[in-house]
Amino acid sequence: MSNYSKHRITESPNYRSTDPPNHRSTESPVHRSTDPPNHRPTGSPTLSVVAISYNEEQDLPDFLKNLLPWVDEIVIVDDESTDQTARIAQAAGEKVNFIVHKRTEEDGFAGQRNIGLQHATSDWVLNMDIDERVSPQLKQEMLQGICNTPLNAFRYKRLNFFLHRKMTAGGWDSWNNPQLARRTHHYYVGKIHEHSVVEGAPGTIGQLNGQMWHLNDNSYAERMRKSFQYCNLEADKLLEAGKRVSSLGILVQPIREFIKKYVVKQGFRDGTAGLIAALHSACATFRTHALVWDAQNRISREQLEIDVNRLKPNDESRVISSEK
Repeated sequence: MSNYSKHRITESPNYRSTDPPNHRSTESPVHRSTDPPNHRPTGSPTLSVVAISYNEEQDLPDFLKNLLPWVDEIVIVDDESTDQTARIAQAAGEKVNFIVHKRTEEDGFAGQRNIGLQHATSDWVLNMDIDERVSPQLKQEMLQGICNTPLNAFRYKRLNFFLHRKMTAGGWDSWNNPQLARRTHHYYVGKIHEHSVVEGAPGTIGQLNGQMWHLNDNSYAERMRKSFQYCNLEADKLLEAGKRVSSLGILVQPIREFIKKYVVKQGFRDGTAGLIAALHSACATFRTHALVWDAQNRISREQLEIDVNRLKPNDESRVISSEK
């Protein structure tokens, strides 16, 4: 595991967000609240938040405002951000433990979360993304749920937003994972789309009714940038598993993905945003399979040079003609 650097802060302002869940603030990162501090009964279990980050200067301020008044600690494992993420975290107060650790190909996103768990100090840990916000109902259920319970974890659902629009179908509504768990009773696996492994599951996992607000990307351009990264990671995963990709698979799999998201899971209920999301998922499936096919059937540049030099005059004329 590579070296990391850790930053602790000395000032701890309180934060209060008045923004609706689908709004992203453009204000200064530090906002002082006049609200009275949140109180929990004496002897209640302590609660940390663990999150992973990379270039989160836009979402981090409201992420902190949503959590600082009522959690005991926030651990952020950062993948060497190049924007103002570190500065915002360092200005947030002593509750924030900001750790710089380069994500490795071997450990992936699960490795980042496990590093956060290693540095958390509370009884319970809420694992989050920086673009998530805890709803008031979910907050109350969490604080009540972790008191005097024999369970090791709790599941909850997300209310997802895509292009700043609420998504209620198309697969967006199926997420229901145990992200709140006892610190010493769970860990993460998976280089991408990481998930938690809870001790004693499934019998030790409870269900909460409140939803986590997941804002997702700020624009479709941002979604595209992330998609190219995830497609490469998914392709690597398929290659490691030894999956062969055929021309038929390149054609059929994206169509199947679109039908699943738009028809079977009723993505059409979310209007144009649902259509875009389903087509995007299908295109991502195509790119992933095309990457795998290329890796498995690649002709090297050196071989191409040899093949070109072997072309006969008639072959060359046919190549030129086809290019026209």
